[in-house]
Amino acid sequence: MLNIVLVEPEIPNNTGNIGRLCVGTQSRLHLIHPFGFVINDKNLKRSGLDYWVHLDVTEYQNIQEWITQIPDKSRVFLMSSHATTSIYEAEFQDGDWLVFGKESVGLSQEILGLFDPKNHLTIPMSPLIRSFNIANSVAFVVGEAKRQISVIKLRI
Repeated sequence: MLNIVLVEPEIPNNTGNIGRLCVGTQSRLHLIHPFGFVINDKNLKRSGLDYWVHLDVTEYQNIQEWITQIPDKSRVFLMSSHATTSIYEAEFQDGDWLVFGKESVGLSQEILGLFDPKNHLTIPMSPLIRSFNIANSVAFVVGEAKRQISVIKLRI
């Protein structure tokens, strides 16, 4: 099971969409406060539709509280448009932590600095855009991680 981490999410529709993706891919969602919305916001529930009740979700009051839950910091991958290593170069494993920053600014340098720079990843994209929508970004990375994990399982 993958662990999807949203640091200070701002837009309820994106979080709801990511929650639905987590249910569909049997991934856990970890949400780090503060949020730009109330968790029972009708837009969040609407985006997650009736799947939200099936979501394995944990909330943390801050980054430090979340970090105490990580058994192996080497399995934490942070997404950043400023990273130079592509998600396609990473070797994902079951149980990995995939971390995404807030929609407006991404992950802070402070948070990126808490983890090994070799685990800072980017999604290749055209130079005509700055970034992808966060829900699309999560789908890209979860899809690649799940693909890799299923290939490993086939080999065993």
